[in-house]
Amino acid sequence: MAEPVAVRADGEEREPAGFAFEDRPRMLEGVRAYGLIMAMWVRSTMAYRASFAMTLFGDFAVTAFDFVTILLMFTHVDALGGYSLPEIALLYGLSATAFGVCDLLLGSMDRVGARVRDGTLDTLLVRPVPVLAQVAADRFALRRLGRITQGLLVLGYALVTLDIAWTPLKMLMLPMTVIGGAAIFGAIFVAGAAFQFVAQDASEVQNSFTYGGTTLLQYPPTVFAKDLVRGVTFVVPLAFASWLPALYVLGREYPVDLPRWVAFLSPLVAAGACGLAGLAWRAGLRSYRSTGS
Repeated sequence: MAEPVAVRADGEEREPAGFAFEDRPRMLEGVRAYGLIMAMWVRSTMAYRASFAMTLFGDFAVTAFDFVTILLMFTHVDALGGYSLPEIALLYGLSATAFGVCDLLLGSMDRVGARVRDGTLDTLLVRPVPVLAQVAADRFALRRLGRITQGLLVLGYALVTLDIAWTPLKMLMLPMTVIGGAAIFGAIFVAGAAFQFVAQDASEVQNSFTYGGTTLLQYPPTVFAKDLVRGVTFVVPLAFASWLPALYVLGREYPVDLPRWVAFLSPLVAAGACGLAGLAWRAGLRSYRSTGS
């Protein structure tokens, strides 16, 4: 006889006694489940190494066209918004690398709406592991390493070319920006996925903030209207994923009047954004009603 499934007070099912995740903290359950699902998709990908190599190169080449576009602009101008090519390369490299890390880890979050519409989300709800971990690791695409590689190459070019008076704080700022930026983009991915529980067909809205956001950050803030710059600073804090830390490293003033130490708030902003995204995800998941099919 099948063992009964316990239901928690918040409506989520608990795993049956004897399951591998029993007595583990919920977050550790999610991390372990994510790792297992990810490893499964990696093994599946590496079973066809030639295909993986071609898709990896294709992903690298497609994303590289973004920087090629910037290079073509600089064949006609010496500066863009008052920024030289190496300075824009720093903005580009930080944004592309941070987003690439997030896209690798959470790139499948935009499929939540499709799962809600076709009812396949129900299969995730009956498994004794967090739904967020299952959705995030679903169809884990190792080919997305191409985007990270391309971003790192551009970032390396910027660091070699720029004449920066390095200090310990500036050197610390680079890895902090990549990690914090990836977390900020991740929060937007999760919040967008939570919105799809209501809208169901809103993946393009989510992509406008994620893929569109990283494209925005690849250009200097001086080329955009100040209202837009304020929006991505105080409303959707994308500026903390690239602009603010990068301008601190470059020694430039931010178009919005803010003290220079604000650049160091990226980890705190990322933590706050992740917390809010987590609350939005829980609210969205609780509002979900099965298709019944």
